[in-house]
This record gives sequence, C-alpha cells and structure tokens, in this order.
Amino acid sequence: MNLVRPSFLRIALCLLLIAPLFEAGAFAAPAAKIFKVSDFGAKGDGTTLDSPAIQRAIDAASHSGGTVIVPAGTYLCGSIFVKSGVTLQIEKDATIRGSQKITDYPLMPTRVAGIEMTWPAALVNVYEQKNAAITGGGTIDGDGKIFWDSYRTLRSDYDPKGLRWAADYDAKRPRLVQIFNSDHIKLSGLMLKRSGFWTVHICYSHDIEVDGVTIRNNEDGKGPSTDGIDIDSSKKILVQHADISVNDDALCLKAGRDSDGLRVNRPTEDVVLKDSVVRAGAAGVTFGSETSGGFRNVEAYGITVLKPVPVGILFKSAHTRGGWAEDIRIHDMDLKDVAVAIRVIMNWNPAYSYATIPPEIKDYPSYWKVLGTPVPEDKGIAHFHDVHIWNIAGTAKTAFEVDGHPKAPLERFKLDHLALQTQTAGHIVNAANWNFSDIALTTADGSKVTVTDSHDVTGLN
Repeated sequence: MNLVRPSFLRIALCLLLIAPLFEAGAFAAPAAKIFKVSDFGAKGDGTTLDSPAIQRAIDAASHSGGTVIVPAGTYLCGSIFVKSGVTLQIEKDATIRGSQKITDYPLMPTRVAGIEMTWPAALVNVYEQKNAAITGGGTIDGDGKIFWDSYRTLRSDYDPKGLRWAADYDAKRPRLVQIFNSDHIKLSGLMLKRSGFWTVHICYSHDIEVDGVTIRNNEDGKGPSTDGIDIDSSKKILVQHADISVNDDALCLKAGRDSDGLRVNRPTEDVVLKDSVVRAGAAGVTFGSETSGGFRNVEAYGITVLKPVPVGILFKSAHTRGGWAEDIRIHDMDLKDVAVAIRVIMNWNPAYSYATIPPEIKDYPSYWKVLGTPVPEDKGIAHFHDVHIWNIAGTAKTAFEVDGHPKAPLERFKLDHLALQTQTAGHIVNAANWNFSDIALTTADGSKVTVTDSHDVTGLN
C-alpha cells in the first residue's frame, strides 16, 4: 500500500491558515453570561424584600448557565434557590440579609438534627441541583436574633415539662445555607453571620467544596445551636480555610438520629477538613451526636482551636443512636487552652438525646412519634473503631475524658506524637486495643491517665 504523506510545505500552509483563529480566540470557551440582580428589580436598600428579584435573576441564568451578580448594597431576602449551572456572586460590600418573618422561608422536605421532616428552607439554598456555586467577597447575614429569642422562649416552656428533646424540632428556625441532595457545588470566600439555626448544612450531597468562609454567629448575642459547618450523610466533601466562631458545633460530621437515621442508613464518608481555625464553639472537630448512618474515611488536619472552645476533638453519641466510625484520621492540630483535649462520650446530653412523650400529651406532631420510636439495644449502641490521632499539641485543663459503652468498647485507637500541657491527665473507660506512643503529657498535678474497664491499652504511662 502506498501512503500519501502531506509535504512539509502543505503542513506549514495549514498551520498558517488556522493560526489567526487561535489568536482571535475562536476556539476559546464562551464567557459566562452575567445577570445583575438590579436588572431584575433588586433594590439593595435594606428595606425592600429583594428575594423575588434575585430569584428572577437566578432563574434567568439557569436557562443557559451564567453568573448572577449581587453588587454592593443590603438585600433583604427570604429564601432564595441557586439553580444548576449558576454562580451566585455576592460582591464585596454586598449583604444578603435574612428576613425576620418566618413566612418568607417556605416549608420543604429536608433533614434536620438527624430526622427527615418538613422545615423552613434556608436563606440561601442549593436544593437538588448540580454544578453551581455561591461565592464572592460579600456577606450572608441571617439576622437571626429573633429566632434565637423564640427558641429560648420555647425552651423555658418545654424544659420543665420534660420536652427538652422536642424544642430544637418545634422551634423551626431557618438555616443560613443549605446544600441538599446536590452535587458538584462550591461555597467560597464569603462572610456568613448570625444564622437563625445551623450555618452551613450539607445533606445527602456529594462532591462539595467549602473554601475560605468566615463564620461569625456570636454577634448580636450568642445564637443557640448555631453550628458552623455540618456534613450530614454526605460524601466527597472538602472543607478548607474556614474561620469559625459559633455557639455550638464548629466543624461537625452527622449521619442521622435513632430510628429514622437507622432507616435512612447513609454514612458520611470521604471527607477532608483542613487548614482552619475555630475561635468559639462546642469543639474543634466533632463526630455526632447524630451517628446512626456511620462515618468512614475522614481526615482532619491543620486545625487550630482557640480559647474559649471547650474541647479539641469530640466524639459523641447516645444509647439509641447506633452507627459506627472507622478509618478516622485526625492530626496536626494546635489546641490553645481548651478544657479537654480529647473527649469521647457515648451518653451525650440525655435530656436532648432520649425522647419520651409525656402520657398526658395526646396531640403532638408526627415527628415526635418518630423521635420517640424505640431502638433495640443491639442497634442503638454506636461502635467507634480504627481511629488514628497524631501530632496534637497544646494546652488544656484535662487531656482525656473518654467514656465508651461497656457493651461496645472503643476499639483500636492509635495515638502518637501528642505534646500536651494540662492541669490533670483525665481518664479512659471502656476501651480496647488502644496504643499510645511518643506521648509527652505534662500535668500540673502530676497525675497519670486513669484507665478502667478496659484492656490492651498500651504505651500510655
């Protein structure tokens, strides 16, 4: 067979003909179309309800994909919904401020605090979408004090009646940002503040990145249950460069509560938390208390935890939660004068964790029955195992407060290269096959870690 090869001259001529096309950008991807919210009627004056106008801009951008620009100004909003293919860009000196009218947040199916139920939508939502982003140098402000106050009023009524467990569900407070049943979403660069309830809730989602957000929920008071970033029965999640000040869990992994969480049975897995600072909150890194679906392949590192945060690393569950944790890696953390460096508690906050409906109450919402559904003991005990913690340094009042369950000891924990200065050493109860190495624990009272009801705990003292 005779092959005809083009001559060098012909190749050169072809290159000369197509070169101008490259130089002119003929093969470049088309620029994303810009949609300014002001063109859709948004005022940015802080008094006009701008969420309908912003939603019109988002809906227009969703038809072909594009960037919705929120320029400088204060935009009073109820719930807005970011659609697939859309970037919502909140520019510097722009604030989306939440309405204080709960009717501006439509009721939608979701999961809240571990159970599936109908709940007000968040201020900013990515709900069953893909390939979207919320970004910019601006602010999303929940203006949540009115919701904090209503919750506290409800608690003052519920607590004496033995209904502490119901208060968080009955006080329907809007979250700040919800990413629900969505994938390939990015949240970046924003100031998030004064959330009415949880700040960023990532639920039933995958391939999510949260990068460079600052969370400030302790302005205008301290908002109850204003978690920072909650990753809930989701996978392939990256959180990095976060700066968090909240009044509850800061960086938190969740996976469902009790009978409903066991029914759904979706783990949180393939998660990386890194290079962040926690200035205020319940703990630096938290697993639980919603543990029913389990946790797998989680790595947390490069995290600084500052006073007055009470706990550095926290695992918490309850006797009705169930679930498990495995292949957990936590390392390179700096603890600055926390109360407890490492805490594991399997009977967390009984007044909240165990739902018992008083017999005199006959008329109650359907989700109370879900919360009160009994869980058999063999399904209710969480099993935490194969956890590696290393390169943890800093100061604390107590090094360890570890309380496993006698019927499910905490198994195969490996702790090494810990450098802690504490007032006292603390205790470990119901552990099995724990290995310590390269531990530098200096206690002001000269105490050693007390280990009881455990076996094969080596290398500690």
